[in-house]
Amino acid sequence: MAKNLAFDYEELDADIRRKDQERIETLEAKKGILAKILLGLVMIGPGVLVMIADNDAGGVITYAQTGAAYGIGFFIPALILAGFIAYVVQEMTVRLGAVTKRGHAEMIWGRYGAFWGWFSLIDLVVANVLALITEFIGITLGMGVFGVPHWISAVVASVVDALILLVLRYYTWERISLWIALGNLVFVPIALMAHPHWSEVANAFTNWNIPGGFTPVFLFVVLANFGTTIAPWMLFFQQSSVVDKGLKVKDIRRGQWDTAIGTVAMVLVALAIVILTGTVVHGLPNAGDYSISQILTVLGHKLGPTGEKLFALGMVEAGTIAAIALTASTSWAMGEAFHWPKSINMPCSRAWKFYVPGIISAIIAAAVVLWPNAPLGFMNLAVQVIASIFMPAAMMFLILLLNDKGIMGIHVNGRWQNISAFVIVGLLVVLNGVYGLTVIFPKL
Repeated sequence: MAKNLAFDYEELDADIRRKDQERIETLEAKKGILAKILLGLVMIGPGVLVMIADNDAGGVITYAQTGAAYGIGFFIPALILAGFIAYVVQEMTVRLGAVTKRGHAEMIWGRYGAFWGWFSLIDLVVANVLALITEFIGITLGMGVFGVPHWISAVVASVVDALILLVLRYYTWERISLWIALGNLVFVPIALMAHPHWSEVANAFTNWNIPGGFTPVFLFVVLANFGTTIAPWMLFFQQSSVVDKGLKVKDIRRGQWDTAIGTVAMVLVALAIVILTGTVVHGLPNAGDYSISQILTVLGHKLGPTGEKLFALGMVEAGTIAAIALTASTSWAMGEAFHWPKSINMPCSRAWKFYVPGIISAIIAAAVVLWPNAPLGFMNLAVQVIASIFMPAAMMFLILLLNDKGIMGIHVNGRWQNISAFVIVGLLVVLNGVYGLTVIFPKL
């Protein structure tokens, strides 16, 4: 009976994917500019979603606090570099998903066994729950600007997140998520409202220095920024999304363009937030210690109620799209690891095991945020740092899989892709190591 049910799940999933693939093939067969534009829009999805969701509520708060504390200087070039790093990492998941047609968790369990499978799964689930906490922090604080009590915001956000995951099938889920992700661009006009000094932005590239010196606090913020740019959940999310979308080897190039477009959008928004708070908040007394609530207040004074409310809406949007991605990532990974149904194409009534882990993780995160006197500001930065600490191990699995000719064939990593990947791992290890030393030996 269990085998028959599994067969039914696979047949239903395959049937839905065939219909999605037929939509793509129909557009491919058509000629003309309009058909090409429509095909491009249909192919956009996993890459844009993972990158925009990476500009989550925790990331928005981190970028805002970074700009307030350190201004425009150091972090403008650093965030552009982080964008290149994110693309290098995520492009590998496109190839891995399109070639193997398997999710990241499934590949690790199948190739390296239960021990490493459990290691990577626990790593992911813990990181996802912690990241979800930051999403609910952003949602509740953002809605607080409009006078909505935190508990109502948390409950409504949890329900919306659950409904989007439970009710929609992959193609519709992806399209709705993309419309929500579009709201992330609201931070660009807010930054323009601040009338930044563009000469200072340009000078950041010619006079790249560490403001205030090389301190443990500065390293903590650097790690937080890297942690919000590349995180373990992104690997699992995009590869599973590529599989659920039904991308094939011939679609790899389109998947790379999708990821590149998402990277540009991610970096643009991150820069806009740092430029905004670097212009409006930096330089005020003790600006480096400002919480996001204080930053919102300053924005209200300097830009008026419109600026403050737009920023608050941006936080709500960032938390919402990231929560959607994180819950899906958790469900995909758990489904792949335990051979449950593992597709958003599956109706809840027939594949409830797939949906439960993601929804439970969101409920846990919402409950933590509502805990009285929880240190939300510190928790947000700490979550980003933890993500950067977990990332090297996740990267090593990815690199090993991408260099396995038995899996990837001609699509294995090239020389420069491997060099770039190992440089990224080395950079994260060095940053984490130096930060650890400064904490243990503050006078070093």
